[in-house]
Amino acid sequence: MKYRSMRAAAAALALGATLFAAGTASAGMFDDEVARKQIAEQQKRVDDLRQQGDSMAARLAKLEDAAKAQPVLALAAEIEKLREEIRNLRGQVETLGNNIEGVAKRQRDMYVDLDQRLRRFEQPGAAGVPAAGAAVAGASAPAADAVKPSSAPVNAEENEVYERAQGQRRIGNYQGAITAFQGFISKYPKSTLAPRAQYWIGDSYFNLRDFKNAIASQQKLLSAYPDSSSVPDALLNMASAQLEAGDSNAARKTMDGLIARYPSSEAAEKARRRVANLR
Repeated sequence: MKYRSMRAAAAALALGATLFAAGTASAGMFDDEVARKQIAEQQKRVDDLRQQGDSMAARLAKLEDAAKAQPVLALAAEIEKLREEIRNLRGQVETLGNNIEGVAKRQRDMYVDLDQRLRRFEQPGAAGVPAAGAAVAGASAPAADAVKPSSAPVNAEENEVYERAQGQRRIGNYQGAITAFQGFISKYPKSTLAPRAQYWIGDSYFNLRDFKNAIASQQKLLSAYPDSSSVPDALLNMASAQLEAGDSNAARKTMDGLIARYPSSEAAEKARRRVANLR
């Protein structure tokens, strides 16, 4: 019974590491590439720990089979050694869990800040937004029937619908967020929140690693809302999707256009760093 309990404990530890990695994987893979790489590294370590747990479970099984043939003291020493290794693995998993949660929290805070910043600047005549119809490298030309956001303030109903969509995105339900944001735009096409809703559709596709639709969604924002202050972030997100899809030339062209048109934006600063890394 004791050996079977030890084997079950090791197996439970391996399963816990697997479930933990799976749970945290959806916590917030967002546009910040550094944060995504940090989470990927932490998840790899969790996978390594899970493999160690599997190995220990196999060792315990062998010990159980060999129990009758080995001296009792030697067997007890081996079991105690395994117990110590399991305690160490548990400590490492706990530390990794804290690290991953910290990275995920920074991602969530980043997106809350981005949304607040966009809310503040998504107003008619906001500084840094170019005139309608201006071309941007790497983006499709504005459509002739582009939807112009209304200058009217957002009412409580609009805000509630928008926040429900945001709630889906924040918990990592990106497909649900896409559906909700599309519904918002369909219901409030001239809302001042519509450009941001379109941006988050593209960003959600990016997090689903559907880069083709991520690019198409951001191009739709550029066409439908060319005066929006969301345009720089949309271009950066589009360039990220192009990079992930393996089209570095298109990504460079998009980022060069972003830097040229919006040189003082935060998105342009990030683009400069990424272009430098491509060289």
